[in-house]
Amino acid sequence: MSEHVETITSEPALRQQLGWSELWKKEDWWAIYLGIGIVIIALIAFLNGSTFIKSLSINPGGLKWTSFSQLLSHFAKNYQLYILQLISWLIIFGISTRVLGISTSKFIPSFIVLYALSIVMFSIGGWANASKYNLEPPLVALVIGLLIANVIPLPKWMDAGFRVEYYIKTGIVLLGATFPITLVVSAGPVALVQATVISLITCLTIYFAATKIFGLDKRLGAVIGTGGAVCGVSGSMAIASAVGAKKEHLYTSVTLVVVWALVMILFIPFVAKALGLHPGIAGAWVGTSEFADAAGFAAATAYGHMAGNENAAIQGFTLMKVIGRDMWIGIWSFIFALIACLKWEKEESGRKPDAMEIWWRFPKFVIGFFVASFFMTSITASYSAAQFSKVVKPDLIAPIVSLRTWAFIFCFLSIGLTTRFRELKAAGWKPFGAFTIGVLVNVTLGFLLSVYAFGHYWMNLGK
Repeated sequence: MSEHVETITSEPALRQQLGWSELWKKEDWWAIYLGIGIVIIALIAFLNGSTFIKSLSINPGGLKWTSFSQLLSHFAKNYQLYILQLISWLIIFGISTRVLGISTSKFIPSFIVLYALSIVMFSIGGWANASKYNLEPPLVALVIGLLIANVIPLPKWMDAGFRVEYYIKTGIVLLGATFPITLVVSAGPVALVQATVISLITCLTIYFAATKIFGLDKRLGAVIGTGGAVCGVSGSMAIASAVGAKKEHLYTSVTLVVVWALVMILFIPFVAKALGLHPGIAGAWVGTSEFADAAGFAAATAYGHMAGNENAAIQGFTLMKVIGRDMWIGIWSFIFALIACLKWEKEESGRKPDAMEIWWRFPKFVIGFFVASFFMTSITASYSAAQFSKVVKPDLIAPIVSLRTWAFIFCFLSIGLTTRFRELKAAGWKPFGAFTIGVLVNVTLGFLLSVYAFGHYWMNLGK
């Protein structure tokens, strides 16, 4: 029980410990290395007329099979490619996780199970009637992962392969390669304005509800406030470190984020479909009101597919969540570190945070997103629209999209496989109440901003 009263290592102390080794000891940087590396390999293969990366990105999601014999025939014909793909994933993720301090002997068998389940998810999505029953791979992956984790007692060592944050960050860097930088420049300011409004109001609402209405510890209020306002898990971890929160505070925030993220995966697409919202608007609403990148991407993808414009929904979500709200991780970390040091802990630590706190907290994988977007946009700009559709899209963009989808499916499954409902009781009803008040404010305000205030911008996405 002693671990529940330990405080999270302060970021300045951790930064001093890591130094330059941060470049190979943090997931954010590895996500950039892997994502950009895949993009470069794909580009080299494309320019040399090689089908290597196209073959390596194989998945059964686009089969539209109507009988199991068709599905089995596909695997019988391509089993060597799947073996090669699995080996490739094991190498790139295995080496990097080993450097990050994760046991290779535990990671490899766990990831093999994850890969096998991912093939099942893709196969379900490749069924001819999948769209009729809304069997979108991301949602199916989450549901099946939850069922497995809460029905079958998985051994704890298997969590070594369920690297939620790592997979989503790598996938987002790959997303940048299929995301025109011109779109970021044109709609980015709108996303930042909307994200600023949401971040400020949601964080302060949860914080004051937690500390004033429910009388909770101010550090817990800061952690769950930021968890609801920006990037759930990453934001919670960053603030917990900044204010010296207890480990139980971090666990409570992560639990609340997961619970409400799963609820919003079902709620927002359902309401958006009932209201007939444009996919770009729905994607922006998801990005404004979801509490985790993976869950938000699942919701945006599901609705975009249902509405017939997946790109618009994904673009709206990415602009709002990844580019807009996630930027606030560093800002809130600095603000709360300042408050904690100068007001809450001044007598104990006497430490004053410096401007480098913002850089330390900044989600580095976002840099990879921009680099990939700028790089691919500049490379493909010389192709005409006809050439892009006929050559670039199927031979360069499509393989990257497929590999990106693999990374996201790994992530969605990992969320489900690491969520045990029996452990959710530990959060308590007071933190749940404070967070729920913030959810109600966030979702309502996000809808108003996405539909009425900036709807005309979001409707232009995906064209």
